[in-house]
Amino acid sequence: MKLRTAVFAIGLALGALWLLGPFLPARAAAPPPAELARATFAGGCFWCVEESLKEIPGVVSVVSGYAGGRLKNPTYDQVSEGTTGHAESVQLTYDPARLSYERLVEIYWRNVDPTDAGGQFCDRGDQYRTAIFYEGEAQKQAAEASKRALEASARLKKPIVTAIVPLEAFYPAEDYHQGFCRKNPLRYSSYRAACGRDRRLKELWGEEAVKGPAEAAGKEGGAVKEGRYAKPAKEELKKTLNPLQYQVTQECGTERAFRNRYWDNHAPGIYVDVVSGEPLFSSLDKFDSGSGWPSFTKPLEKANLTEKTDEALGMARTEVRSKHADSHLGHVFDDGPRPTGLRYCINSASLRFIPVDELEREGYGQYKSLFQSK
Repeated sequence: MKLRTAVFAIGLALGALWLLGPFLPARAAAPPPAELARATFAGGCFWCVEESLKEIPGVVSVVSGYAGGRLKNPTYDQVSEGTTGHAESVQLTYDPARLSYERLVEIYWRNVDPTDAGGQFCDRGDQYRTAIFYEGEAQKQAAEASKRALEASARLKKPIVTAIVPLEAFYPAEDYHQGFCRKNPLRYSSYRAACGRDRRLKELWGEEAVKGPAEAAGKEGGAVKEGRYAKPAKEELKKTLNPLQYQVTQECGTERAFRNRYWDNHAPGIYVDVVSGEPLFSSLDKFDSGSGWPSFTKPLEKANLTEKTDEALGMARTEVRSKHADSHLGHVFDDGPRPTGLRYCINSASLRFIPVDELEREGYGQYKSLFQSK
């Protein structure tokens, strides 16, 4: 009886929130820091759009949420009914010194079907429509010019129906939607495949179809192109790696804090896997965590990392490994600084640092532009 009473009370409270939602203080997103900018797009399922855009160099953070409707503080259930006017959307905070708004719009087009007026892929309804929500005249003109250019190219066989409208408010979605692909990788992968999103994007855009970091490096044989990065045979690794590098990368070892090569390295450049050379992290995302190991707020190429649960010390931690060489790199924690809140704690012995002035010679010239305005 007590349990039933408690459940009933919770139900009443949720019902009150449903009814009073329009009258509660708005939880609309706060403006970004002065040196950063933001962009807001609707492109169907926000899990997919967030996952595809968050690792583009220059993007600081991506939040899933709702925009374009009348109801204040909408919930997922309300938006899903298709009666609020809101569309599932994402709001990006980005560094305009590294990434232009015009480029963001170009990337956005190649992540959606802008000719579909009824939704996106398997998700049907107005809440899954495409839209560019601009802030200010400069964004409006840039978005409209990009749309006109795409129409003039005759690339798409049907008219573009994507609306370009002013952003009135953006409401972040519930916590369980944020970073959904990372929290629920199997469910997310199954959903995306079943929805036919990538198949349709390939039909529309061919090799220009964009899915996260592939856009940044794929055409130049970069970070996510299969075949370039591989793990040598065990016998070769024992010859090319020093004992500490072998212990860390192949046997999940840990080097000593404050007594490793890169913990205090402040030079500009990128960090690659010492075994395969696949790009992993950038000095632009490196910070002093006080731990004594190199620490980063996010990867340079998320596609080159894998994660697994590590319970070796009697506690659950998230181990980080390289995708192609399967090298043990370190661990990722959720106690990092804003905006990601993540701390990739990585062993120097797993990394090789490539300074900016050597990127071209080493075959990583596609990343040089990241540092040109720094």
